[in-house]
Amino acid sequence: MKETILLVGHGSRDEEGNVEVDEFAQYWQSKHPDWRIEVCWIEHAKVLPDAGLDKAAEGSDRVILLPLILNAAGHVKMELPEYLEQARLRHPQVQFLMGRHLGVDERILKLVRMRIHSAMVTLDMPDPKTTSIILLGRGSSDMSANGEVAKMARWVFETTRHDQVDYAFTGITYPRVETVVARQVASGAMQIIIAPYYLFTGRLIKRIENQVQRMTRQYPQIAFSLAGYLGINDRVVEVLESRLAEVREHSVSMMECDGCRIREIAHEHGIDHHH
Repeated sequence: MKETILLVGHGSRDEEGNVEVDEFAQYWQSKHPDWRIEVCWIEHAKVLPDAGLDKAAEGSDRVILLPLILNAAGHVKMELPEYLEQARLRHPQVQFLMGRHLGVDERILKLVRMRIHSAMVTLDMPDPKTTSIILLGRGSSDMSANGEVAKMARWVFETTRHDQVDYAFTGITYPRVETVVARQVASGAMQIIIAPYYLFTGRLIKRIENQVQRMTRQYPQIAFSLAGYLGINDRVVEVLESRLAEVREHSVSMMECDGCRIREIAHEHGIDHHH
């Protein structure tokens, strides 16, 4: 069977972020030269899902779509299954399957902790009891997606010695990072690490950099450190390969909205995912 893996990134208005998705796909491809890996993006990029699925279908018997996305919101739950349905109509001879998004996974947790440790190094390894963490997610109108950020923050708390591990969002929902920083300062934090819960760079990462610079001026008594985003890393590859194995072994767990009544209700009432 001729199989194509189609990686789907979120897409960024900043081309650097889209380039990093391409570079990640090349990195993964280098580990499996005999695989065929293609890339598309949900929005803000040169290749959107329809075009990506059509290209992946060329010369393939099976296309496996893998969301290169941390948290499953409307894009993953509603839009991607619809793109797959349309692709099946255009290419009835091809089998189209979809794997799970990255989600809250212990390998991703290890990567988040690596980024936090590197930030601690830049602060000369202060006492974690007085060093607070803010896990900063993208933010969504989907409660489950936001809950995945909160869950990862809890996992960080459970597996480190930091007394304060909170979460915040860059948009759509609350709390925002400035509010959480104010709370942590009031609670006695002496150092604050802001850890972007993002896979790749983009406009929001650059916005976060500006926010940290501004808060450094607002709170001169606090030492701030901005951790790196997750980036191109073997941990992410490992999770993707687990998601791929689930599809190949027909063991994919259903998501809350995977082919389900929630999508039907949304269509009935004209509700579309939006930022």
